[in-house]
Amino acid sequence: MSRIEARSEVHVLSPPLAAGLRRGSVSRVLSGAKSARWRPGIATGCRHAEVFAPAGEASGAALALALARDALGLDAQDQRPWLWVQDKAALRLSGRPYRPGLPEHLRHRLIHVAATTPEDALFALEEGLRCRDLAFVIGEIVGNPRALDFTASRRLSLAAERHGTALWLVRLDARSDLGSARMRWRVTAAASPPPRWNPQAPGRATWAAELFRAHTFQPGHWTLRDDDTALAAEPASPAAPDHGDLVRGPGARSLAAG
Repeated sequence: MSRIEARSEVHVLSPPLAAGLRRGSVSRVLSGAKSARWRPGIATGCRHAEVFAPAGEASGAALALALARDALGLDAQDQRPWLWVQDKAALRLSGRPYRPGLPEHLRHRLIHVAATTPEDALFALEEGLRCRDLAFVIGEIVGNPRALDFTASRRLSLAAERHGTALWLVRLDARSDLGSARMRWRVTAAASPPPRWNPQAPGRATWAAELFRAHTFQPGHWTLRDDDTALAAEPASPAAPDHGDLVRGPGARSLAAG
């Protein structure tokens, strides 16, 4: 028996690879590529997501609310309350939720918690996730506090999965450190399209969003817009990386020239 034949006898295909062979998608299985692309209205099954946003604008909380409405299909028939938790720094930078500016069917159902420290905010978030009577939970925490490490992130994910309450955690002016959220977004405000009937009126809320981590979807960039009844999305090209003014352009001179 040749060496090649011996190797072929001991090699066993894993179930995912065997399934890929049957579907004719060997390269996709071997590379671990994700075939699905996120789009509004798709059922994600994600119970814990993070939204990284600048603190100088309300884009993070606004998109978190829009994503919650889109993922959960919330409407006037669902009368469950929902929870919004802010730590002291988030309260100072972005202010309290403005009820008249919220979707009409969500205004009277808001439960707002102003926490003094990130530790208190995390405690309130975890307790909220344990309450099955809540429709969803939104949190706002500034920066990268020591309390919000991977262990704390994992506790939030487990509580959300165990009790079936979804969490959108807005990270203001934070770097994307290690975390267990199944979907992670970066978002900034974008220019709104001009209104159709009154050019002087405010446009629809619009965001430039990047999904940079997801367990079941490909990363990608979108221009998202809240159309009141639904979340609309247009694929966007990623911005070119800014490497800074590190090297001058080539010139017709000697390298030894001063």
